Amino acid sequence: MSVPADTARRPAQTPGPVPWVAMYHSVGDRTHDPYRVTVTPERLDRQLAWLRGRGLRGVSMAELLAARARGDGHGLVGLTFDDGYADFLTDALPLLTRHGCTATLFVLPGRLGGENAWDRPGPCKPLLGADGIRAAADAGTEIGSHGLTHLDLTRVDDATLAAETAGSRAALGDLLGTEPAGFCYPYGTVDHRVVDAVRAAGYAYACAIDPGPLTGPHALPRLHVGERDTAVRLFLKYRLHRLRRRPVAAQP
Repeated sequence: MSVPADTARRPAQTPGPVPWVAMYHSVGDRTHDPYRVTVTPERLDRQLAWLRGRGLRGVSMAELLAARARGDGHGLVGLTFDDGYADFLTDALPLLTRHGCTATLFVLPGRLGGENAWDRPGPCKPLLGADGIRAAADAGTEIGSHGLTHLDLTRVDDATLAAETAGSRAALGDLLGTEPAGFCYPYGTVDHRVVDAVRAAGYAYACAIDPGPLTGPHALPRLHVGERDTAVRLFLKYRLHRLRRRPVAAQP
């Protein structure tokens, strides 16, 4: 799933209420999860059921931003999965399909078929290879870039920044036949220089975590959703997020 190729060149529209976007990572066994990046399939199932029970539907960022641009994004929330873990195919995607939801999967084309080496001393988790990423895309998942290798982009030199942004977009274009519209900042770290690089690389939007004054189409805030997020916690996160976030412009 993708947005039109010329989306990134169109001007942003009038700012509107900030979208509610959930940030997930791995879905599977939580026996050893020091960074709290994993939710069990059972918990994800209940969280998606909670959304649907409240008349909400989780969708990809492309679908969410396109709907907002048309003025009919009511009832839609963004679902994102960072890092491209292999368990997305086996444990997350079947649940998304069961609940009538879609999502955006941010992957690392410089670590195809590798593992989450940046999370040491956490558990070793396999990442999707090229075939797995294509399978996710064929199933209706939007594929976005998480950079090439999961670096803190605020700490790299200009050549590395270009490779991690423009280079990763080109690599995914070669893999999928279409360059991705979306980017996700590793670790959520972002500054003006990094935002400018992502915009210059041609991305229509980018996801952060809590970008503060940088909030906008190329630094969209997200809320971490984890194993501890029961129905009550999700309700509070959903109701209170607008009090903590700035308005952002919709993408046409």
